Amino acid sequence: MLMKENNQIDYGYSSLTIRNRFFSFRLPIKILTVSLILVILGVCAATAAATLGDFPITLSQVIQAIAGVGEEFHVLIVREWRLPVAIAAVVFGALLGLGGAIFQSLTRNPLGSPDIIGFDAGSYTAVVLLMLVIGTTQYWVIAAGAIVGGAITAFVVYILSWRNGVQGFRLIVVGIGVSAMLTSINSYLITRADVDDAMMVGFWSAGSINRVTWGSLTPSVAISVAIFGLALVFARSLHHMEMGDDTALTHGFKVSAARLVLIVVGVATTALVTAAAGPIGFVALAAPQLARRITNSPGVSLLSSAAMGAALLAIAHLLSLIIATFYRPIQVGLITVSIGGCYMIWLLIQEARRYYGRIA
Repeated sequence: MLMKENNQIDYGYSSLTIRNRFFSFRLPIKILTVSLILVILGVCAATAAATLGDFPITLSQVIQAIAGVGEEFHVLIVREWRLPVAIAAVVFGALLGLGGAIFQSLTRNPLGSPDIIGFDAGSYTAVVLLMLVIGTTQYWVIAAGAIVGGAITAFVVYILSWRNGVQGFRLIVVGIGVSAMLTSINSYLITRADVDDAMMVGFWSAGSINRVTWGSLTPSVAISVAIFGLALVFARSLHHMEMGDDTALTHGFKVSAARLVLIVVGVATTALVTAAAGPIGFVALAAPQLARRITNSPGVSLLSSAAMGAALLAIAHLLSLIIATFYRPIQVGLITVSIGGCYMIWLLIQEARRYYGRIA
């Protein structure tokens, strides 16, 4: 780190600095460029996915239909049915990537993901209770229940893992245990439900964005804007907390308040996706670490993680439609779990090698 002649600090890389009366942050140009490329990749994959389905259409017809200048039937298919799904693939993927980045930064552990810690299991349990016990399928009720269920689970995990502070590894282990208990509760409720209700919940639990409509997408996007705004405001606090609470305190950040807000934001990202599309696993786990390796950044970046999540979910959705075209229908959640499971095995091996390497 050097000082330039005009008293500006040279951090050794090109960066873009944004300041206003509420917040300021510095964004490396490389992270900004990679994030833009990933978003474009996600949008292209989502657009290509709009050409597939029971009634295949060409890419040019999709673009014309989005512009409203194509055939009336194509406009109906694209605008009413496929466009909200394409937008959901990008927005929901970005939410999952953002949530994963927040919790991996808070726990300082690449395994610190909402789906590993168990917060999405809490959201899923709340939705199962609402659908099977109370018998409601209204979006706003399910969305509120998913957020409350995730928040309660986060509170329980946080309390159980507290011992003169919260360590990332203890939080992850406790979260895995809580997630296992919630999974058993969900299985019990499903086995005791009527066949039709159990099939509905089972199909929903596979994780699918194909059932997303404008009615569920519009409020999701509106809430997503608030989530991304809060994450942007507290991004600097999160970056300093990665270096330890004492360091963050000496730099003037209110650690307890910032951590509470960030936990709520992280839980909301998973709960919002769970309410609209069901649990979609492993995107939150893989996106931050993949983005970190591509950008070669020292820590997890919220922007690149969100962009990577958008690209991953959009590509997984496209892959699920390609498989359905040549074989049989498959939910996007099954695609992400299959790919994410392989990634998790690789990540565990890398972490074990790093740990035993330090001991040796």
